[in-house]
Formats: sequence, C-alpha cells, structure tokens
Amino acid sequence: MKTLKLSFAILLFSVATTSVFAQTADEIISNYITTIGGAEKLKALKGVKMEMTLNQGMEIPMEIVQLAGGKMSMKFNIQGKEITQLASNGVTVWSTNFNSMKAEKADTETTANAILSNEDFPDAMLDYKAKGYSAEYIGKETKEGTECFKVKFTKKPISVDGIKVEDVTYYYFDTENSLPILTETEIKQGPQKGQKSISTMSDYQEVEGIYFPHSMLMFGTPIKVKKITLNPVVEASSFEFKAE
Repeated sequence: MKTLKLSFAILLFSVATTSVFAQTADEIISNYITTIGGAEKLKALKGVKMEMTLNQGMEIPMEIVQLAGGKMSMKFNIQGKEITQLASNGVTVWSTNFNSMKAEKADTETTANAILSNEDFPDAMLDYKAKGYSAEYIGKETKEGTECFKVKFTKKPISVDGIKVEDVTYYYFDTENSLPILTETEIKQGPQKGQKSISTMSDYQEVEGIYFPHSMLMFGTPIKVKKITLNPVVEASSFEFKAE
C-alpha cells in the first residue's frame, strides 16, 4: 500500500510539474507585457514613430513609423536626401532601388509574407494565441553575461521560394527584469542561408508609460533611438507606392 501511495504521489508531482512547465512560456510573455506597460496601454496604441541613428562608419539618421493594420515606413536621410527604404500600406509593399533610385513593388511572395504580420502591431506577443502563434519555454541560458529565459516563438509559416517554412524567433528574456535582450532567427535565403541573425536590445526607457529599447544591434549595425512619438500624425500618402 505504501508503494502504491508513493507511486501515486510521484505521478501527481509529475503531472503538476508538466503543467507548470507548460505554463512557463505564457508566464514569461505575460510578465514581459506587464513590465513594458501592460496590455491595456499597448492595445490603445495607434502608431509609433521612432527617430534613430545607425552607425556604419558615419551616423545615418533613420525614421521608422508603424501604424495598426500593417502600415509602416522606414526612411533614411543620406547626405540630406530622404530615401524610403521600405514601406507598406498594409496591402502593397515597396522599397527604393538604390541603383535606379526608383520605387519598386515587392514580389508576390515577399508581399504575402509581410501581410501575415499585419496584426502584429504594437507587439507580436500581445494576444499571440489569438493570432495563431505559439510559444515554448526552452530553458535558461546566459546571453550577454545575463541569465535569460529562452522562448521559442513561432508565427504563421512563411513562403520561401514557393515552399512553406516555419517562422521561428528565439527570444532571450532577462530573468530579473522580464525584458528581451536578444533574439535569434535563422536566415532563410541568400548567401547566409542557414546562419543565425542575432539582434540585441538594451537601455529600455519609458515613453508615456510604455518601455522601449533605445539601444540595439541589428545585422551587426549599432542603432541608437533619439526620440519616440506615440500616436503620431502621419500623412497616409507616406505609405503609398509612388509610381513614376
């Protein structure tokens, strides 16, 4: 009888432990959303404008605007000339060809992949299950000298050369502050296919009750955020494809 009771206790402990681990990714993400300002404030956001500089031997001013519904634009100021590197009105994705300096629409596959993320603003992790995404707690790892929770975050599959592939990003959340300090994704195309793309985020600062990273390293390029404007007034035409 004692053996039976002990075995039953072990079974209960095992089930309970499994249940706890099953909830861990949810808890990490929930803590993160709460830490940066809370779901209510994030859902009230209609748009964000970030004024930054990136350093590629010289400082290049950059502006990124994101609005609900997939509208976005990324602009650079190079030697006094403003260039829209990437933009979308939520349906049409386009960019500037740096050789011809003319606006060009993205191909069908790139556009379809971008539209999959139209509902991600202001954060893909906000109500992520309702978007059809999933999260899995992998374990603890040390990154940038900091102990982190590692979470596998999977969005809807994207197309690469006509083949559906997983869209996975690994997030590393600082265990002390519940903030992501590093992300890893696998490069799907081009000469670096199969390699990791790593981005780091730090210097989180509050802007009207919501915290944003103000220092980043993306594709090996340091980026400093100078100013963030919430719910900016933006001309709708800035997202529209500008045909010659």
